[in-house]
Amino acid sequence: MYFQILDEKRKCKAIYQDDALVDIFDPDKMTHTWSYTPHLKGFNLEYADLWCSGASLDKVCPEDLKIQWKEVNQRAKAFLKSFNTAKIDLRDNCLFDLLPEGFLLEFYDLKNQITKSVFENFEKPKNYDFMVDLTCFIHRIKNRKLNLKFENLNFSDDKVRNSFSKIREVDPYIRYNPWATATGRLATSPNSFPILNLNKELRSAIVPTNDAFVELDYNAAELRVMLALLGQAQPKEDIHDWISKNIFDSKYDRDTTKKKVFAWLYNPKAKNKKLNEYLDRAKILEKFYEDSIVSTPYGRDIEVDEEKAVNYIIQSTTSDLFLTSAMKVDKMLEDKKSKIAFCVHDSLVLDVCHKEKDLINEIIEKFSGTKFADFKVNVSLGKNFGSMKKVR
Repeated sequence: MYFQILDEKRKCKAIYQDDALVDIFDPDKMTHTWSYTPHLKGFNLEYADLWCSGASLDKVCPEDLKIQWKEVNQRAKAFLKSFNTAKIDLRDNCLFDLLPEGFLLEFYDLKNQITKSVFENFEKPKNYDFMVDLTCFIHRIKNRKLNLKFENLNFSDDKVRNSFSKIREVDPYIRYNPWATATGRLATSPNSFPILNLNKELRSAIVPTNDAFVELDYNAAELRVMLALLGQAQPKEDIHDWISKNIFDSKYDRDTTKKKVFAWLYNPKAKNKKLNEYLDRAKILEKFYEDSIVSTPYGRDIEVDEEKAVNYIIQSTTSDLFLTSAMKVDKMLEDKKSKIAFCVHDSLVLDVCHKEKDLINEIIEKFSGTKFADFKVNVSLGKNFGSMKKVR
């Protein structure tokens, strides 16, 4: 029932189960493990790290195993340090070929025991299936190497020279962390390429492996989510233009309207009678907040004080709505040359092959179709990530 994959690289096939190492996965006998790896794609399994909301093995280790677990981890770190000293690249080698079998059996027996403890002591989360899909999605992105062309950068610019060190020695892979924020919005791991906080001056170094980048994002995603949560219709036009005309009687231009709306929306003490009639924050709280818990339409329960509750409801729902749409697009491109390159907050960047350009309208339609309604989508195009321009 309980098992562990020893190495997530596709060429490395070894599994620990019942005090033995085997190389054949048996889905009838192997049903519960610590975490997802690409070897397990397509199987209906239970992952302990999702049951405990991304907590580490150290954190959920039972008290009676902590001393053993600490000792075996120290030995594992010593092995890894020796590999580094010997300049052995673990990306080119299977971990189980480098470590003594006795150590592997001891380490993975303890990992199995911790895994079993999680299933015995934690409840399965309501959004488990969503988190499984999300985990698979970010694993696929993690295995797609970024195409970096540093010659695209303008090194005569002081900002480029001063910030270049942030990407010069970093592995060109994006490793998202789905547990780093309370709302579920993606962050990146410390060893990731810093795509979420990359200086704008460095973006032109990222180029597609195919022919062009196409970026999709929702027009005023958080406002549209708020309308959806209130059961209101979605304007087909730019939402800030719509608010300017229909709520502020065209008194303000688009940019001023946008500033006023967001200054009001995320400040619970701010008052604006016209906006509150249209975007009723109290009604949002009434529907989705009770006993200090925000319960989102995507199955997340988040503990938060009332002052931040509206923010959390909107931001968490927006993030999960975006990720759901991104995963739909990813599945659509599964057998295509075009692919998802990465996500930057609530925008999706596609690496598109010219021969598949006819797919773009279908992709936009798929991305637009949310569980609430069709959301207006902004589209940008560029030969590198620093040259993205909005297009119709």
